[in-house]
Amino acid sequence: ITVSCFLREHLYTHQITTLLKHTENSILVNNIWVHVNHCLSTGDILHITVPEIPVNEKIEPCDIPLDIIFEDEDIVIINKPADMPIHPSLKHYTGTLANALAYHYFNEKSPFIFRCINRLDRDTTGITIVAKNIYSAAVLSAQMRNRQIRRTYIAIVEDIPNPSEGCISAPIARVNDSIITRCVDFENGERAVTNYKVLNSTNSPYGPLSFVELHLETGKTHQIRVHMSYLGHPLIGDFLYNPDSAYNELIGRQALHASKIQFTHPITGKDMTIVAPLPKDMMSIEKLLQT
Repeated sequence: ITVSCFLREHLYTHQITTLLKHTENSILVNNIWVHVNHCLSTGDILHITVPEIPVNEKIEPCDIPLDIIFEDEDIVIINKPADMPIHPSLKHYTGTLANALAYHYFNEKSPFIFRCINRLDRDTTGITIVAKNIYSAAVLSAQMRNRQIRRTYIAIVEDIPNPSEGCISAPIARVNDSIITRCVDFENGERAVTNYKVLNSTNSPYGPLSFVELHLETGKTHQIRVHMSYLGHPLIGDFLYNPDSAYNELIGRQALHASKIQFTHPITGKDMTIVAPLPKDMMSIEKLLQT
């Protein structure tokens, strides 16, 4: 087997392999620098050094508190708050998760390139994985494509879904080519699958509410919000898909939290399970309903 084939089997992307080809001493076999076409033999010791890609990404460091759940040399996992976009955009150059991480690593004098693996909506709280190097990003992105990363969400929805658990398989498309809004569209939409289970239900001053656990099989924009609205049980506080609901007085954003993520560590191969507790606004509703 050649070094090139070995790298491909271990999820090194074409971009990484090309980088290795042009970097001195990046591929060593028995301490000798070799080309990617070198044939490996039983007993060979292969040592790979992946250099970081120089980029022109300019993310302004901003001193924003971060709730870091887990961090090592390869990944950092953050419990993202509400009202925080993931990445700077045309009208939001600062105040994002990327800005906060840029400041964090600037203070540590560590190189920083923002590689977010699972992107959350601005007002969705919870677990976000960021890869700290190009190889970790490649492995985790492959896991995401192959549906090997299991994501669990908690939402608060109107009324009580019946049946209490099920699978929503309904394709999602843009609404009239809108940049933001999505809808279920069986003719033009892309495959989208969400599994749900009611955890508990109770009455509120505005009517019945349910806490629902959700698992994504696909990762379309606004998938949970669109699917639960399609089911007839929209998220409370969702001013985009359920703007006129009286329930929206209970919370100032869509009641959606990325509560747990399960994946394989990109370097160690260890099974990882990361949990983030409910944020205060959703927890207060839960306590209100228990009284």
